[in-house]
Amino acid sequence: MITRVEQVMGLPISLDLRDEGDFAEIVDEVFAWFRAVDARFSPFKEDSEVSRYDRGELTAAELTDDLLEVLELCAYYEQLSGGAFRARLPGRGLDPCAVVKGWAVQRAADMLKAEGATTFCLNAGGDVVTAGEPAPGRPWRVGVRHPEQPLAVCAVLESRNGAIATSAAYERGSHILDGRSGMPATGLLSVTVVAGDLVTADALATAAFAMGAEGITWAADRPDCEILIVDDSRRVHRTAGLALASDEAGRPQVSARAS
Repeated sequence: MITRVEQVMGLPISLDLRDEGDFAEIVDEVFAWFRAVDARFSPFKEDSEVSRYDRGELTAAELTDDLLEVLELCAYYEQLSGGAFRARLPGRGLDPCAVVKGWAVQRAADMLKAEGATTFCLNAGGDVVTAGEPAPGRPWRVGVRHPEQPLAVCAVLESRNGAIATSAAYERGSHILDGRSGMPATGLLSVTVVAGDLVTADALATAAFAMGAEGITWAADRPDCEILIVDDSRRVHRTAGLALASDEAGRPQVSARAS
C-alpha cells in the first residue's frame, strides 16, 4: 500500500494504491513521468517541445510521437465540439493543456496496471482515475466540489475502473474560452464527466464547459459517458446512469441546487 502526493504540472497529484507488494519503483516512474510531461508539454516553459514547436523551431516531422498524439486528440475534440474546444485560439499560442492532463494521467494509470496494480485512485487536481475497489463490495467515492463553496461538495460519485473529470472556473478564473468566439465561456458553473478513460472525460468536460448551456445536451449525448452539470442558475443536470453515492439514510448524495 502506497500513498503519495506531489505538486506537478501546477496542481497536486495524489496516488492511493491499495495493492500488496512492492510497487515503489513503478510509483517513482509514474511521478517522474508527470515531471517529464510538464517539462515537455507546458506552454509556459520556453524550452518545452510545445513552445519550441509553436515558435517554429521544430517542424511537424520533428515532433515526438507523444506530442503528435496529443495534437491529434486536440484536432478530434475541436471537430467534435464544432470549434468550442480549441488548442490554439486566434492571437494566442498553442496550448494543449486541456488534453495533456487527462492524457498524462491516463497514461500513468496504464503504467500502474501494466505492472500489476489493480486497486488504486489517481487524482490530479480533482480529475480522477480509479481501479478496483478499496474494500470488497465498496467502490471508490469521489467528491465533486461545489462550484461556489470551496469547502463543500455538490455530489459524491461512486467509481470502479473509470475516470471522472470536472471543468469549472473556481480554481483558475475564466481560463476556459469558447473557441468559437475567443471569449470566456459562460452559462455553466461546473461540468463533470464520467467515462471509461480520463482522456475522454477531461476533454469532454472542457468542451462542454466552453459550449455553455448547449454543452449540457451535447455532453449527455456522447456515448458511454455520464454527466453532472451545474448551470449558472444553480440547476443540477445529470444523466440517469450517473453512479451517485448514498448517505447513511440511503439518499443519493447530490444537491438539488448548487447554492
